[in-house]
Amino acid sequence: MRDRLPTFISLLLLALLVLATLWAVDYTQRSVAIDPPRRVTHEPDSWARNFTMISSDETGMAISRLDGEIAYHYPDDDSHDITSPRAVSNRPDSPLTIATSDTAHMNAGGDVITMKGNAHIHRQATPEEEAMDVRSEVLIILPEEDVVYTNEPALVVNGQSTMRGTGMRYDNRVRQLNVMSESDVKISGQQTQKARSSNSSKDSPP
Repeated sequence: MRDRLPTFISLLLLALLVLATLWAVDYTQRSVAIDPPRRVTHEPDSWARNFTMISSDETGMAISRLDGEIAYHYPDDDSHDITSPRAVSNRPDSPLTIATSDTAHMNAGGDVITMKGNAHIHRQATPEEEAMDVRSEVLIILPEEDVVYTNEPALVVNGQSTMRGTGMRYDNRVRQLNVMSESDVKISGQQTQKARSSNSSKDSPP
């Protein structure tokens, strides 16, 4: 019995140590306030001033650029709100286009940029085509497709011709403009003559 007494005492001390540890853990959890999980809301968590974002193709050549005065990042949907944005498309096979507006919203993937307030896109002139300007309160840019469209009223000025309508889509890769609902169209005689000359050239035999 005397030989087992030290063993019993050791087990008793071990049990008391375990109970004391459990009590200390429980007391600490009840005494120290634990912050609840942070709610993710649509509030900016970071910002950048006078920033530039550049996108490149698979060869590393820059094909689009987005500048802005201030950009706010929202963690809930990984989007950005931008003030005084300027979006430039500079693809080697398409005319240079520059879009500006008062503000813009860019989605998480950066493949949709919604320009809002005095939205304006300018396509520079080429040897084959005159410059073109599109103005609306909202212009939606798809940078990867090099497309801009709107469902709002828009004014298109192509050279000396003008077109007003509601709903517009312009594909810069093929230089194709579609206006959904035209309300006022003024086409200059020079452009009509150029179009006829171009069609005659295509129809004439080699």
